[in-house]
Amino acid sequence: MLSESPLIAFLATAQPERSRTFYQDALGLKLLADEPVALVFDAAGTTLRVSKVPAVAPAPYTVLGWQVEDMAATVAELAAKGVAFERYEGFAQDEAGVATLAGARVAWFKDPDGNLLSLTQFD
Repeated sequence: MLSESPLIAFLATAQPERSRTFYQDALGLKLLADEPVALVFDAAGTTLRVSKVPAVAPAPYTVLGWQVEDMAATVAELAAKGVAFERYEGFAQDEAGVATLAGARVAWFKDPDGNLLSLTQFD
């Protein structure tokens, strides 16, 4: 039934101005609308709604991610824009924070509200 319907992704922000700058300027997503209740972005054809809320309780796991073709170049570009990559005990991560897992390279970072985001490059 929903297999033919476009997906809409949701996140939350208690800091709409910082989130707008992060998603638009650092991540390069096109801002479609700044509504009273949400920031709306185009994420390569998927609508991302960043809901404006009084407080955010970030999940301790990844809530949104992007598949990338060139992990090193993407990490370097985001780092140059001030994005900090997370490090986790138990994962062998290179100097840029990229972990090599079964069949993929993964890097994690947080948005201004602490939502955990990721990049994945499949081998």
